[in-house]
Amino acid sequence: MDQQKIEKVVRDLLIAIGENPHREGLLETPQRVAKMYQEVFSSLKRQPEDVANYKVFHVSDVPEMVLVQHIPFYSMCEHHLLPFFGYANVAYVPKDDQVIGLSKIPRLIDFVTKKPGMQERVTTDLAAELQRILDPAGIAVTISARHLCMEMRGVNKAGQYTYTDKFTGRFKEDKDLKREFLMQTRNNHADL
Repeated sequence: MDQQKIEKVVRDLLIAIGENPHREGLLETPQRVAKMYQEVFSSLKRQPEDVANYKVFHVSDVPEMVLVQHIPFYSMCEHHLLPFFGYANVAYVPKDDQVIGLSKIPRLIDFVTKKPGMQERVTTDLAAELQRILDPAGIAVTISARHLCMEMRGVNKAGQYTYTDKFTGRFKEDKDLKREFLMQTRNNHADL
């Protein structure tokens, strides 16, 4: 990421909107924005191989479903570069007695959200990455998020939630398993 170029663009943007980039409150804004972009777009520096090396554990007597729920995330809308944020629920049905460490699922969420994107793509990319790493018998992903591009501009409707989901394998075929996942994860945005 080109820190100096970002700083120049932010200075130019401040001038373009009629602000003075040399006034006290804005003096360090270009540097702060560039530093923030390093963090919120950190996945742009990573490759899928960075997460492909997640350790897979072999466990006898594996559970029917492994579920990590209510995982908070923040991302940036690729259309307006405004934040969208919410919670993800991720479950998989182990195959061949294989599981991954529970902390890897939130790390996967960071990998697919720390770049400009869309909630719809985050949902499908998360399922695809988990499939690539673990190859489970089924995957379920639901995401509930608020989008500032809808809340502070455009339709100006605060508090709206967008819901996306992706089901594969057993979750697509077994309605009872899918229902169990959905029952355990409903109302996951109550404290946004």
